[in-house]
Amino acid sequence: MAYKFVDNYRERGARKKLVELLKSRGIEDVNVLKAIGKVPRHFFFDETFWNQAYKDIAFPIGDGQTISQPYTVAYQSELLHIKKGDKVLEIGTGSGYQTCILMELGAKVFTIERQENIYNRTIQVLPGMGYKPDFYCGDGSKGIAAKAPYDKIIVTAGAPFVPEILLKQLKIGGILVIPVGDEDTQKMVTVIRVSDTDYEKIVLDTFRFVPLVGDQAW
Repeated sequence: MAYKFVDNYRERGARKKLVELLKSRGIEDVNVLKAIGKVPRHFFFDETFWNQAYKDIAFPIGDGQTISQPYTVAYQSELLHIKKGDKVLEIGTGSGYQTCILMELGAKVFTIERQENIYNRTIQVLPGMGYKPDFYCGDGSKGIAAKAPYDKIIVTAGAPFVPEILLKQLKIGGILVIPVGDEDTQKMVTVIRVSDTDYEKIVLDTFRFVPLVGDQAW
């Protein structure tokens, strides 16, 4: 993990190219694109691999986890329709890259990671970059009920189903974005809480995430 925070013209230029690539792939939200263009993705890589940071690929970060592909991060972020001040629960902190994008969009982020090694790295890296979400280490499949309700919930790992416990932590009018399927491929699903008991579900494109592990998952 890189703790040497250097961001020069080469990296900034690479981010601009990445933003243009994401536009060409259909990402339209101007604020999401601005956030992608601002957050230095190479800070989440060991310095040896900085040349990989602005390719539109996922990349291993250890413990069987990856930093998500920029397109996937932008896609999920766009679906959330973040408004400044939104209270957002992120399940699967991972490297913290998605966390930073959410914060650049103006969200107040509560983020939970079950892998202790990754959690311990991320709680050092993000504050060093100037991002200070509320960090938690534990089983994200159960959410963080003590801090509910949330305007938005994002799950950054593939789940076998939409956990009921997460739906109950959404505000009415809130949005949950979660990849649902088997351990190989998932469909991105958006769920909107319409009332105390009613939800609207929209099934979208196919993705491949690492599995969501926990009491309400695999």
